[in-house]
Amino acid sequence: MTTQTIATTDYHTAGEPFRIVAEPPVPLPGDSVADRRTRALTSPAAQELRRILCSEPRGHADMYGGFIVPPDDDGAHLGVLFWHKDGFSTACGHGTIALGAWAVDSGLVPAPDDGAVDVVVDVPSGRVAARVHRAGGRTVGVDFVNVPGYVLARDLAVPTSRGVASVTLAYGGAIYASVDGPSLGLSVDPASYADLIGVGREIKRALDADGHAVHPTDPRLSGVYGTILYEELGDADAGAGGPEAPGDAGAVVRQRNVTVFADGQVDRSPCGSGTCARLAVLADDGRVAVDGATLLHESIVGSTFTGTVVGTTVAGGRPAVLPMVTGMAYRTGEHRFVVDGADPLVPGFVLR
Repeated sequence: MTTQTIATTDYHTAGEPFRIVAEPPVPLPGDSVADRRTRALTSPAAQELRRILCSEPRGHADMYGGFIVPPDDDGAHLGVLFWHKDGFSTACGHGTIALGAWAVDSGLVPAPDDGAVDVVVDVPSGRVAARVHRAGGRTVGVDFVNVPGYVLARDLAVPTSRGVASVTLAYGGAIYASVDGPSLGLSVDPASYADLIGVGREIKRALDADGHAVHPTDPRLSGVYGTILYEELGDADAGAGGPEAPGDAGAVVRQRNVTVFADGQVDRSPCGSGTCARLAVLADDGRVAVDGATLLHESIVGSTFTGTVVGTTVAGGRPAVLPMVTGMAYRTGEHRFVVDGADPLVPGFVLR
């Protein structure tokens, strides 16, 4: 029996954890980051490492993180395999923000004391860039421009235990189901936490079973990753704080959301890739646009991301937006986990 050690650097982005493993102690082979993810899904060693870091007593039911891997080519600084308690995801906005901060803070990517630098990251859904802003030698904010986002389906009637939900499916690096929480009698707040998880699970499972959540070009990206339950907070003028017509330059669409992803895992942040999916829906509604209104996206714990449409394109045969999300990540610790070969509870357990 041997003792294994695993070194991590932990961050949180708007309250959501992100555990970075710069040197994974298991092989993660592949011809690209997307291919590495596919292989990791069936790799006993990769799955064991993921479970050790997510499960109690080293993690918890809502842990999130990433294994650093080589980029697809020299056009990116690094690659990453995102993981959570139930598997490996295709995209992660809060993780991209944390990786941008970590790459600069660790010296992997040189950065000025004042100004900005781009950290280019290959993720399973494509190549993304995190622009890290600096002031006085400190990281003070991170923007990331995601892969194109677009609407897949609208007005899907999904039966739930709280009535029929009207669902919109959109892609923002992963496929999300958007639902107005109050339409199901649910406020997006901590008091409704258990009920939000329950209905989020119901909607995800129903849509995964009916065949709507199909990526138009890459089957590896198919399937509902999460359910976004949102509520409107009232649109406002960014300058004066008063009302302004949605879509106008200077207007701010204000929404609160909780994203229930994987099997009942809850994003404490406003969800980066989920914010991109919401931008795609709001652009399709005419409420946000290039040089128009932006999205102030609040999480269930009160933290915020700002979402902006920086361009338009066509992706998967559909009109698409180029979404940018702005947030900040903070380092919470350095860990050197020990796995004792005689420990009968390895890889651990999960209690919700």
